[in-house]
Amino acid sequence: MQLEGWFLWFILFWIVIFAGSMAIGGFFMFRKFLKKMPKQDGKSDMDWEEHYVSNTKHLWGQKEKNLLEDLVSPVPELFRDVARHKIAGKIGELALKEQAGTIDQDLVIRGYILATPKRDHKFLRKKLTENQINLTPYEHLF
Repeated sequence: MQLEGWFLWFILFWIVIFAGSMAIGGFFMFRKFLKKMPKQDGKSDMDWEEHYVSNTKHLWGQKEKNLLEDLVSPVPELFRDVARHKIAGKIGELALKEQAGTIDQDLVIRGYILATPKRDHKFLRKKLTENQINLTPYEHLF
């Protein structure tokens, strides 16, 4: 049996789409795998995130939770939980390093800037400006 015409092109198209999907999925699975690999201290990046979040959970006020929720609202819903957890981990890390009694707006903004990839800082600036937050004290973090 020999493939000809439109069916041949359909099969070739399907192979390219399938291989591309597998490559993209594998890339994201590999990234997750690397984040779960223990570092020299015995904990992975994800373990540290969980540690910071759980140890600072009692420091969050409702106002700060609402601010964080508003700041992560531009993130697509599929990735929002992951982004929220990563940002909360960075905020928790800052709070523990500074021995803060509570998490305030300043900590939320600094943690959000530090946890956000550089390529997304343009969107971050826009969101902070929409919330009427002065960016001058945070320029050194960008």
